[in-house]
Amino acid sequence: MSENSQPPFGPATGVGSLPGGDAREAAKTVTGSFEDFPHLPELPARGPGADMIGRTAGLLVELYARVEPSGWRIGDHPGRDTRRARSWLREDLDALEEFTQDYRGPLKVQAVGPWTLAAALELRNGESVLSDPGACRDLAASLTEGLRLHLAELRRRIPGARPVLQLDEPSLTAVLRGQVRTASGYRTHRAVDRQVVEATLRDVIGVQDGGPVVVHSCAPDVPFALLRRAGAAAVSFDFSLLTERDDEVIGEAVEGGTRLFAGVVPGTGGPLSDPGGSVMGVRTLWRRLGLRPGLLPEAVTITPSCGLAGASPEDARKAYAHCVRAARSLADNPE
Repeated sequence: MSENSQPPFGPATGVGSLPGGDAREAAKTVTGSFEDFPHLPELPARGPGADMIGRTAGLLVELYARVEPSGWRIGDHPGRDTRRARSWLREDLDALEEFTQDYRGPLKVQAVGPWTLAAALELRNGESVLSDPGACRDLAASLTEGLRLHLAELRRRIPGARPVLQLDEPSLTAVLRGQVRTASGYRTHRAVDRQVVEATLRDVIGVQDGGPVVVHSCAPDVPFALLRRAGAAAVSFDFSLLTERDDEVIGEAVEGGTRLFAGVVPGTGGPLSDPGGSVMGVRTLWRRLGLRPGLLPEAVTITPSCGLAGASPEDARKAYAHCVRAARSLADNPE
């Protein structure tokens, strides 16, 4: 199989975050669990700058952010918080590079998408970036350039890797529906026009230059159709939040070649069912949609239901191992 004809995704992977603060231990867990689709771990327990917003703020080009009591705020120059975020990212890349010597295949990195970032970052006046369309455009452009440099760094460090970019967009539905609260908490920001949302996502997704981008959200009502139109090759979601209302858009997505990252494995320390039981819902969905069972392993990647920052290290390792076994069950017995 040629380099270009190799599948862009593996059968199972993690969402991103893990417990603890040891970069080497996290990289060892990820690469040991997902031999054919590892990801760059995120360790938010280390504090501000390791959290998802701060980590992505550290990637921005010619825009800087610092921690205020109310959250991350755009500033004039790189300060201690930006330097800390960048230092931790380098540490994580160093650890991943150590454990992926000679690795060839898909490798996932995660960053917050432009709309969740705009909803979370504050302007100098304390209001969300979301309140200013011009600031939203500047933020998206800065993020795109930062991601371009980040992906280039990954390719330099791990030449055999085929980068998969994951954009985390848990606030996307709230942005579309006008449900993001203002700084006062008494009002909400106006809904952003769907075409503007789609066009911005398309621009950021374009940084991969034809390479695969997955958009992840653990929130209900993920806008599958909008994400597909924006160019997402895959959509990652908490499978337990799906309803039969989503059937039609999911069927269209699969038939259009969009991969589903199905979050079916809880990582909160509860009892795990047998691997076949974890993917029973996926098989049921397939039957309901009238899709060919043999398509399942080609169309679905198994993940935890969301990030595992709140799990114990042992539970996180168990959840990862369970994802791999559940994906194998799906491939061995798609019926």
